[in-house]
Amino acid sequence: MTLPYFDLSGKTAIITGGTKGLGEQMAYALAEAGADVALVSRTKADLDKVAAEIKAATGRNIIGVVADVTQDADIQAMVQQVMAEFGQIDVLINNAGIGGTTPVHNLEEAEWDRFMNLNLKAPVLCSKHVGAEMAKRKQGNIINVSSLFAKIVARYMAAYGASKAALVSFTRTLALEWARDNIRVHALCPGYFDTPMNHDFWDTKGGKGIISKIPMQRVGDPKELKPAIIFLASDANTFMTGTTLFVDGGHSLVG
Repeated sequence: MTLPYFDLSGKTAIITGGTKGLGEQMAYALAEAGADVALVSRTKADLDKVAAEIKAATGRNIIGVVADVTQDADIQAMVQQVMAEFGQIDVLINNAGIGGTTPVHNLEEAEWDRFMNLNLKAPVLCSKHVGAEMAKRKQGNIINVSSLFAKIVARYMAAYGASKAALVSFTRTLALEWARDNIRVHALCPGYFDTPMNHDFWDTKGGKGIISKIPMQRVGDPKELKPAIIFLASDANTFMTGTTLFVDGGHSLVG
């Protein structure tokens, strides 16, 4: 039985980038805890497939919304579609993002803009438009998915690290601004996880080198992110806002 303060029954959540990787695991977690979920992606085929799978597994109402979250008009249309379907938005998880490495000497303006648009501008605009609906009800919960690299640095990750550090700063500022509307805002900072995209890398020399720096001496299982997202999305943290939560095996402790 789900403890009442972790129960998301009766709540509606939006998760951007919820069809792949860690985002898909977070979407499953929300539905497993009782929430109805709107998955947001640019790819309809991915949305249809993952929404059907989560609905079959959990019995929750799961919908897919096609939107480019770097475009203000798409975000407004997304909010309208979710409101028409569910009538309310309780939780927003700004998860869509990109990673990558480029030395600053080789960093082109277009690449910098791509990082900033998806990793920073998109959460800002999604929060703005979803938050307007939350403010009408004087309740809501926004979770910005940042990164271990909001705190530590690594060569060739200037654009990614800057976007994720800025997202944590935005999270804290928004939490302060919107506390008066009873809207909580948190940042979730995952470390290294074993996903289908990087699975083979962890057996390489480079992968083993990274693992050696993690105090727990391993990377995370994506399912280990589920309890954290449920905690942040639920009423288990009603006297918290502006928190940055690292789920990284202790990596942020040592850099």
